[in-house]
Amino acid sequence: MQTWRSSALDEIDWRILAELQSDARLSYNELSRRIHLSAPAVAERVRRLEEAGVLTGYTARVDPAKAGQPLTAFIQLRCTNGRCLLKSTTAEDFPEITEVHKLSGEHCTMLKVRAASLAHFEGLIEQLGDHGEMRTHIVLSTQYEGRPLGPVLTEREVNDSEGWSRP
Repeated sequence: MQTWRSSALDEIDWRILAELQSDARLSYNELSRRIHLSAPAVAERVRRLEEAGVLTGYTARVDPAKAGQPLTAFIQLRCTNGRCLLKSTTAEDFPEITEVHKLSGEHCTMLKVRAASLAHFEGLIEQLGDHGEMRTHIVLSTQYEGRPLGPVLTEREVNDSEGWSRP
């Protein structure tokens, strides 16, 4: 199986990814119309993107507040030895956790959680507290979320630091 890097994707691949990130329910016919490529060619490219692991699945977007979980929070966790959340629990133990990120630095894990109320969130915090020290951040509002992945500049200009160079 071929390993792909971002640079291995051409302009057509990125156009396919942009369209599917906007609407994963597009038919091959509609997708081919939007990117000006035949439906069989689009189907072949989508199949290659799936096989290479670039496309990992298709999902529905759900409004958490309308689904009964209006409270969003981020929790930085510094696990206690022998009580690592990722080693001593499963996803089923904490359905409120929607994302888990392993970190470098002072805390080992960043969790994104959803809760139905402050009381629900308080109970979750009490359970998570068994795993170590926490720093919690309740989200007041979200200005931007779910940005689709697209091509990025891999090189950016770096300015010299004035006053930090050796003579």
